[in-house]
Amino acid sequence: MIIKSLELNNFRIYRGLNKIDLTPDGERNIIIVSGNNGFGKTTFLMSLVWCLYGKNMEKVDDLYKKEIFEKGGYSKYIGNSLNSDAALNGEKRFSVAVTFTDVEIPNITCTDITIIRSYDSATDTNDELKILIDGKENDLLNDKDEEEMFIRDYILPIEIAKFFFFDAEKIVSFAQINTPEQRTELSKAYSQVLGIQKYDELKKELEKLQDEYRKDSAKSQDRAELNDLIAKIENGNLFIEDSLQLKSEKEETIAEIQYDLNELQEKLIREGDLMSIEKLEEFRSKQDSYKREMEEAQEGLKVLYNYIPFGLAGSVVSLLANQLIKEKEFKQNKLQLEGVEEKTDDILNDLDKARLNYNGHIDVKVRTFYEQEIKKLILKHFYSEFDAEKFEDFQTLHDFTDLQQDDFFSLVTNLKESKSSFEKLSNKYSKAKAELFSIERKIREAEKNAEGEYIQSLRSKKSTKESEISKLRQEIARLDIEIEQKKEDIKTARQKKEALSKKIEVSNKNKEVDNQAARLIHLIQKFLLRFKDEKKRSLENRLQEKLTSFLHKKELVHKVVVDIQGNGEDVDINLYDVNEKKIDKAILSMGERQMFASALLGALVEETQLEFPVFIDSPMQKFDVNHSQNILTKFYPNVSGQVILFPLLMKELTEQEYSLIDHYVNKAYLIENTTIGSHFVEVNPTELFEKYKKQ
Repeated sequence: MIIKSLELNNFRIYRGLNKIDLTPDGERNIIIVSGNNGFGKTTFLMSLVWCLYGKNMEKVDDLYKKEIFEKGGYSKYIGNSLNSDAALNGEKRFSVAVTFTDVEIPNITCTDITIIRSYDSATDTNDELKILIDGKENDLLNDKDEEEMFIRDYILPIEIAKFFFFDAEKIVSFAQINTPEQRTELSKAYSQVLGIQKYDELKKELEKLQDEYRKDSAKSQDRAELNDLIAKIENGNLFIEDSLQLKSEKEETIAEIQYDLNELQEKLIREGDLMSIEKLEEFRSKQDSYKREMEEAQEGLKVLYNYIPFGLAGSVVSLLANQLIKEKEFKQNKLQLEGVEEKTDDILNDLDKARLNYNGHIDVKVRTFYEQEIKKLILKHFYSEFDAEKFEDFQTLHDFTDLQQDDFFSLVTNLKESKSSFEKLSNKYSKAKAELFSIERKIREAEKNAEGEYIQSLRSKKSTKESEISKLRQEIARLDIEIEQKKEDIKTARQKKEALSKKIEVSNKNKEVDNQAARLIHLIQKFLLRFKDEKKRSLENRLQEKLTSFLHKKELVHKVVVDIQGNGEDVDINLYDVNEKKIDKAILSMGERQMFASALLGALVEETQLEFPVFIDSPMQKFDVNHSQNILTKFYPNVSGQVILFPLLMKELTEQEYSLIDHYVNKAYLIENTTIGSHFVEVNPTELFEKYKKQ
């Protein structure tokens, strides 16, 4: 699909109706939108994200999450998006409309789809969403929830939007995931991109079907226990969903209170007359940074504390690990053996058919000899990794599920790295805490002492707001603990349910369907093993190829290893040098991190095989001359069929650099700014710099 056009109506810096044509033309797939700082390049990108995802835009990029919090929550963040000149002239509404073409929707034939999100500052309520298919509203989309789901299902899932809308300077965050929460979020996105999630969901649906048959066939005591376990799992998931919603609401309330608190603090600073507001903002920015560092360190330390009992039982853990490795190999060998037997049976059946047409006599001993040799040769040439003798007398002791095995080996890996991780996190926390204390002391010293009734009232209000925030943070911490506990309860209930289900015999009337479900689950498990391995290798190869192509230090990354645990719940990407030593991404230069992140994004976009436009703000930051040339000639023209770049001309994109891609550029726009707002001016791509210099 491509984005045909974008319309901004009184949205932030854009006054009135501003429409821009973004259609590419074959190999000319790049669109340039440029303007000076503060003219609206970043607003352009933000408007697209808001139009598609509304309140959920904070899930696309931490930048939006941070801005929404600083502005006092989503309502204030968006409520203040009406163009200031439009507001002075009594206008109340603003909107963003995006028109797509070449969108494939099952059972619907259409040329264009237009998504319109608007907001009325007079009513100050939630934003309004409207979807038009070929200019008309569709009866299938009856309410806003269905329209929101339509965007996620048929336009672009929010989990992977971060790979298509990004600030090239800030995507270095992909190279330095610090917290378990960040890793979980990114793993979800990887899983969605790689397509693992949908097969796991199909497997779960079949398992639900089996549960119903087992409940129907079980004895009363087993049925009651099974019902109880299923109810625990379902209620646990509902509890987590409700708790996450409640947590989001409390975080929104904190943002609103923090906004008021900052205003009170500014008044006290002005009264004290010992610090400028600009200096206060600088300190606040540092405050936020150190608070994030402390939270990240705390999250990491919490995880490490859970490993202490396993560290004390190191020898037992080691024995269990060795046994589970053998059991995993044994299972994989069994799956391969099934493949051997299937292929062997097919070949022998074909030989039998051929023998019927053979007029001569074949001795039974000769026939048996060749059948046995054929089996050996199939094993040798097509299943060389299979080792039947190795597992001839092997005994399975634990029979862990794939999920249990992945959890355990993840634990072992983390145990090995826990000592160095603990020291790093502990030092990080202590340093951030000391810096934060120093900044808070300077701010307190700059506030006016409690003299006079007005100052006392400000200080009292500030103290009340701080208490409210502290209480809300405690409630959020309690919710986090309850959510984690509920996740553990769900995991335990699932394990018990699996064990109980295996013991229950299905009645004859459901036996055939249950067997078919079991066969399908088995096939999906076999398929997922191969599928994850294929996706892993494919992503490794794509990323390795791009890193080799993009980096001017060709020897920097010798090998890429993608580690996929479970069914995509935990995905990690590691780089190794020529000595097979793992590269710490933190020691890479900012330019190298950006190249890694760009290569990763390019590999993931290709892996999705999703034809969606890619939008890149600040496209040339942090790159040296060699990297700039590689990114311009190898990445941007090839990452998508439609690429929209938002460079700052002469700084982020020079004339010489532009000459490397000018033959790919189909349209170019300059953003001009007047006293009332910004607007787009289309220019001939060959005259882009000439027109810019005359602005």
